[in-house]
Amino acid sequence: MDAFSLRGSTVLVTGATGFIGSHLVERLLAEGAHVRCLLRPVSARGLLRHLPAPEAKPVLGDLLSGEGVEAALDGADLVFHLAGVTKALHAGDYYLGNVTATEKLLQGMSGGRARLVHVSSLAAMGPSPDGVPLSEDAEPHPLTHYGKSKFEGEQALRRSEVFERATIIRPPVVYGPRDVDVFQVFKAAANGAQVRIGRLESYFSFIYVADLVDGLILAAQRQAGGRAYFLANPNPVSWTEFGATAALTMVKKMRTVILPVWAAYLAGSLGDLLSKLTGRPGILSRDKILDARQRYWTCNPGRAAEELGFHTQTSLREGVAATLEWYREAQWLNY
Repeated sequence: MDAFSLRGSTVLVTGATGFIGSHLVERLLAEGAHVRCLLRPVSARGLLRHLPAPEAKPVLGDLLSGEGVEAALDGADLVFHLAGVTKALHAGDYYLGNVTATEKLLQGMSGGRARLVHVSSLAAMGPSPDGVPLSEDAEPHPLTHYGKSKFEGEQALRRSEVFERATIIRPPVVYGPRDVDVFQVFKAAANGAQVRIGRLESYFSFIYVADLVDGLILAAQRQAGGRAYFLANPNPVSWTEFGATAALTMVKKMRTVILPVWAAYLAGSLGDLLSKLTGRPGILSRDKILDARQRYWTCNPGRAAEELGFHTQTSLREGVAATLEWYREAQWLNY
């Protein structure tokens, strides 16, 4: 297929106010695309995490009910689907946000011509059982409700007629300016500490947000219909190395605190209880502990390099330095 040009194209982005989505919207505008941001009516009343750029057009719609989705898709050439649930009070919320919402979007796209870039997650495949980075065709074995719901979202896409004009992207750990999750690791490093669950080191694939956006753009331009890709730096790192890189950048000494597995699960249970009491899902839960205690969250980005021409441009030290600088300027960290 011929390469797709973003300039002058109408692009709909779901999840545009999130960490990755906000960076993607800025890049699409810079590429000359006409960008629409699908916002829930509640978001339009002031609950946005990251306000879309003024040049982007907000359109109201609800992926759970399907209300407004058809109108948002009208005339769209390309859709980036990033909206989803990463933290939830109830298990069912993951399946509503990652499966039902995807199905509603696919129903709206059925019979149309718009291309789709569906952003899933390495969690949909599960961790590597033996430390060998996973390929896209590995046997899926998601562990948690988040991973299982992301996998089911992929399966809904595979069953739809949209799949032949869709590309699945599975990012691993994503970090960069505006992120609130990996920020906790940077925050700990700023205090000179790092927590490890158990005595064994764990390793993970990662990607800086600007590099991920590059890959999403490439996936759209190359129109790799019916294909799935991991986008990641080629060399996984340990959490010790990641934290030490942050500490070195901040000129901090780092100590590692070993947390027994039972204590980690106790903390996760307390996190679950706190979330229920406050009515707000937090980053700490038993599901998150289950993910965190796996030794190898690693994937192989070779297919993306070969078929999309994708290569990360940001080294770990460069990405960490840029992220920390943003946190400092935003006054999230003081070091």
